[in-house]
Amino acid sequence: MSKIKKSDEVIVITGKDKGRRGLVLARIDARFLTVDGVNTVKRATKPNPAKNQLGGLIDKNLPIDVSNIAIFNPLTKKADRVGYKMVDGKKLRVFKSNGEAIGN
Repeated sequence: MSKIKKSDEVIVITGKDKGRRGLVLARIDARFLTVDGVNTVKRATKPNPAKNQLGGLIDKNLPIDVSNIAIFNPLTKKADRVGYKMVDGKKLRVFKSNGEAIGN
């Protein structure tokens, strides 16, 4: 079970986008994931009528390393760590600071 999953709200703790928050869009592999609005670049693309795609500059989200982000705790409004708790035979992800279950 991974500590950060798709659609979790995360905050960047280091790097050029430090302090930015966003939702996890996709998990690339065990180490990298893409976050909405974080690590974006402008990409020049040619038009492709077969894919109904316009040309020009588009914004693209590049992957970011898991070590550079932390899950965002909405109750404390800060970055937090993830722990696990067994409840009724199921393994739940919880915030380390207050023990609340991570909603999803």
